[in-house]
Amino acid sequence: MKNLRGTLSSKDLWSGLIFFFFGVVFVYFGRNYQMGTAMRMGPAYFPTLLGALLTFVGIILMAKTFIKPGDKVESMRYSKVIYITLANLFFAFMLRRIGVVLSIVLLVLIGAYASQKFKWSYAMPLALGLAIGSAIIFVLLLHLPLPILGQWFGG
Repeated sequence: MKNLRGTLSSKDLWSGLIFFFFGVVFVYFGRNYQMGTAMRMGPAYFPTLLGALLTFVGIILMAKTFIKPGDKVESMRYSKVIYITLANLFFAFMLRRIGVVLSIVLLVLIGAYASQKFKWSYAMPLALGLAIGSAIIFVLLLHLPLPILGQWFGG
């Protein structure tokens, strides 16, 4: 009984369940679209392939837990979850208003602040690199209709 209790509180078991759940969801919703082939991928190809891989990883993690239980899940740190959630909500609501670059910088900084190891010297270069790289890739190269500078800055 003690071993089962340790297994049920294992990080690997819960991670595996999360991977498995999202993998099954991707495969389930992907079945409504045309699959295509490897040479001419349809809209279902990538989500189905990704879902199958996530499901497989989930099964491996859950099986590993029953062979050798891993670290136990710690108590939930709600303040950290709140920071991460707020960072994503801020990004979603402010993207059009302040643009891709500033939205991503603030997303990364707010999200990084949730860490106990937060340091401006690491977070700021990461935020700037991700913001500039995302603007180049998504806006300039892929031509996604996102403002580099938002409405508030005349973009």
